[in-house]
Amino acid sequence: MNSPAKSLLRMRSGHESGRVGMVELFFDLVFVFAVTQLSHTLLAQLTLTGALQTALLFVAMWWVWIYTSWITNWLDPERIPVRLMLFALMLAGLLMSSSIPKAFAAHGLAFAGAYASMHVGRTLFILWATRNGPIGLHRNFQRVIVWLSISGALWIVGGFNQGEARFGWWLLALSIEFVSPLAYFWVPGLGGSTTADWDVDGNHLAERCGLFVIIALGESLLITGATFAGLSWRAETIGAFLIAFLGSIAMWWIYFDTGAERGHQRIAHSADPGRVARSAYTYLHLLIVGGIVVCAVADEIVLMHPGHAEDSGIAVILGGPALYLLGNALFKWVTNDRHGPPLSHLIGLLLLLALAPFAFAHLFSALALGATTTAILILVAAWETIAMHRPARAS
Repeated sequence: MNSPAKSLLRMRSGHESGRVGMVELFFDLVFVFAVTQLSHTLLAQLTLTGALQTALLFVAMWWVWIYTSWITNWLDPERIPVRLMLFALMLAGLLMSSSIPKAFAAHGLAFAGAYASMHVGRTLFILWATRNGPIGLHRNFQRVIVWLSISGALWIVGGFNQGEARFGWWLLALSIEFVSPLAYFWVPGLGGSTTADWDVDGNHLAERCGLFVIIALGESLLITGATFAGLSWRAETIGAFLIAFLGSIAMWWIYFDTGAERGHQRIAHSADPGRVARSAYTYLHLLIVGGIVVCAVADEIVLMHPGHAEDSGIAVILGGPALYLLGNALFKWVTNDRHGPPLSHLIGLLLLLALAPFAFAHLFSALALGATTTAILILVAAWETIAMHRPARAS
């Protein structure tokens, strides 16, 4: 008979194994709000300082979401204790998301407290849930709690500070969390984990990350629609609206046409899924989702000011597609039998790079620049589709 703790683990056999539960999708709604908050925060602070602060908050948001996705990869979200744990995380996540616009002002301690409590509380829960379970998995989270307790303390210290000091403490805390999987959560006396200890269900994690990409794309469409609804519908704004919509379709196509499924197959059939999950999904999806968030900000800039963009706006209009293509190129390289990133993606990145000097010389209106970057995304999507679907040439 299974112990109560062990019964909280997912079954790894049968047609229900790896299925994303409805409670996980419900949990994700908090992060729809978080992504919206981040894009609005970046738009309101289009400076180098604002961009760095928003980037730090974005990585923190992604980190708390991806760690939770790893946890629900092992725990069964249909079990009542696991559901209650997710609901508690939702409450803390809602507080964290609400604090984002003023995280470097009046709400810093609220953001830090919610964030640290999510990491530490979730890890304590899985330590309890696996106390009679697989020793490798339980020992792994003994190491994880040490790393996250240290980083959590630094987040709280940062919350009590202000300005650059807060940014420094939080950057140190986030760096510890960022490097911990690369260091296999090594702890004196406990040693380090192995990727065999991270025996994830590849079907589940690939689907979870794909759904988060959909969340980010949906947030981009939401911003486009809401902004367009509040504007006078002139030729320029209608053009910007169509450009933003086509850009979202191109981004969906680049990720989902072949890349997502091929990555799904690679991790699902890998002899070491934990290693694939760490590189392709935990780290590289940061760039993909970050690119979508920046593109959403770019779309709003083009809609609001189609005739002209400042240098900061130009950087966003170029940077969003570049970040997205870079993330997809690396993701597809890691999850496919390639000698390098896809040529279509590299050409797209080179075209964006070649466009930059002309853009910063203000030779393009914001509308024309947005149309050009969208055309580059469409070119990449079409190129890869034709290349992947054409019949193989005979030897």
